[in-house]
Amino acid sequence: MDIAVLGTGSVGRAVAGRLHSLGHAVVVGTRDPQATLARTEPDGMGNPPFATWHADHEGVGLAAFADAAAGAELVVNASSGDVTLDVLRLAGAANLAGKVLVDIANPLDFSNGFPPTLFVKDTDSLGEQVQRAFPEARVVKTLNTLTAALMVDPAALGAPSTVFVSGDDATAKALVTDLLTSFGHEDVIDLGGIDTARGTEMLLPVWLRLMGALGTAQFNFHVVR
Repeated sequence: MDIAVLGTGSVGRAVAGRLHSLGHAVVVGTRDPQATLARTEPDGMGNPPFATWHADHEGVGLAAFADAAAGAELVVNASSGDVTLDVLRLAGAANLAGKVLVDIANPLDFSNGFPPTLFVKDTDSLGEQVQRAFPEARVVKTLNTLTAALMVDPAALGAPSTVFVSGDDATAKALVTDLLTSFGHEDVIDLGGIDTARGTEMLLPVWLRLMGALGTAQFNFHVVR
């Protein structure tokens, strides 16, 4: 499958690398490919320059957001939540229309430091905002409740864990569930429509406190039933 991954941070790198290893044709989207490759300093999360990662992942393309989305059958939003709508506008509504849009972003607000709060919650979600802004896209919210490394390699935990999908299009959710299964996720719960993304996004305050208490991001939720 031809897949565009929008975002060059830790989530984008993890997802793009895993998809490519599974045989998909992957292009990473960024605002300015040449500027992205020219950066020599680590990013704000301490990741090495993107060019270093890119050199180790031959075959993964790099293009401007619109070009990456235009050539894709499926698009993954791996951008930060605070710039998600801007990134998707740069990708272009026409380039997203009719396509499955996997939204991994969280509405985290770091304006008052750490831990962040949520800039949308309770009566709305970032996933719903994405669907409203791009009504012709088939938005599926998933993978936003665990750290990047475990998104693509849940077996690293050595124990079962759970991920969720939310979206209004059953066929899109089935396709995304197949991708999650290919990553190694064995327990995928379909929560229902895109409005259920409110629940998974509101797990983030709990997730952040757990990370602080455990001293690691290497954990996940498991729904026992």
